[in-house]
Amino acid sequence: MAHIIPIRRCNLSCTYCNEYDDFSKPVDTEVMLQRVDDLGRLGTSIITISGGEPLLHPELDQIIRRIRNTGAVTGLITNGYLLTAERIQRLNNAGLDHMQISIDNVMPDDVSKKSLKVLDKKLQLLAQHAIFHVNINSVVGGGIKNPDEALVIAKRAIQLGFSSTIGIIHDGGGQLKPLSPKEREIYLAVKALEKRNFSQLSFFQEKIANGQPNDWRCRAGARYIYVCEDGLVHYCSQQRGYPAKPLRDYTVTDIRREYNTEKACSPHCTVSCVHYVSYFDSWRSPQTLPDTRPFEQQPEQPLVRIQSASR
Repeated sequence: MAHIIPIRRCNLSCTYCNEYDDFSKPVDTEVMLQRVDDLGRLGTSIITISGGEPLLHPELDQIIRRIRNTGAVTGLITNGYLLTAERIQRLNNAGLDHMQISIDNVMPDDVSKKSLKVLDKKLQLLAQHAIFHVNINSVVGGGIKNPDEALVIAKRAIQLGFSSTIGIIHDGGGQLKPLSPKEREIYLAVKALEKRNFSQLSFFQEKIANGQPNDWRCRAGARYIYVCEDGLVHYCSQQRGYPAKPLRDYTVTDIRREYNTEKACSPHCTVSCVHYVSYFDSWRSPQTLPDTRPFEQQPEQPLVRIQSASR
């Protein structure tokens, strides 16, 4: 699985987000098409377009078509603000397989403008016109003021015929933010509404919700890669800066190295995409290489883990 970034700019500025700016230009379309081809060369099965806000890229439809030409499943993560009936139809025609929209609250506030009040008409347009799968992700943690609103959002998503999931907002390093008792209550209520399917590994998030580390083998840099707007491969959106190698030069040798490299940030990671694809190999191939990032690039370990170790 890979995430690619065609533009870093976003039309919103949610305070918890560290994946956007308000000035970047779109990546040149020909450059993006070459990156898609490079991902195809590496045998990528799922390519998700993210940002920033990817709908700001003027040739997004062409990028989607190129992904489909590689044989990969095509996903899009968007805030939904720019959707219209005509835009949805263009995404249909381009061959989009899956869209995810995260909605953070019922009414916009100083943390996030991704609110149900603003986006409900966009959701109705999707229900009417989209032939691709739509998932609505609600969130708890990370400064969300009213966690019970996640349940309102989830029920509305299901009412419109979409799937619904819930996530836990990470800190600036993609690490654990343990939930309060109220947040855990809402989290479990929304989880109860989710339809079970092959791609859900709920026990990862459930441990995070309870402030517990996960014992797993993170295959970032191998099973999963994040390609930034500069065309560099990173572990994930929250661990940018390593290996930071150009995608055009990334090879099976790099994949094998990172497959076998233990990641210091993995116990309290909240990046569910990496959980999903890494779990293919949970039963084999112990990781024998240490995390070689400079100490200052390695994430600070949460206090909850330090306390456990000291006992």
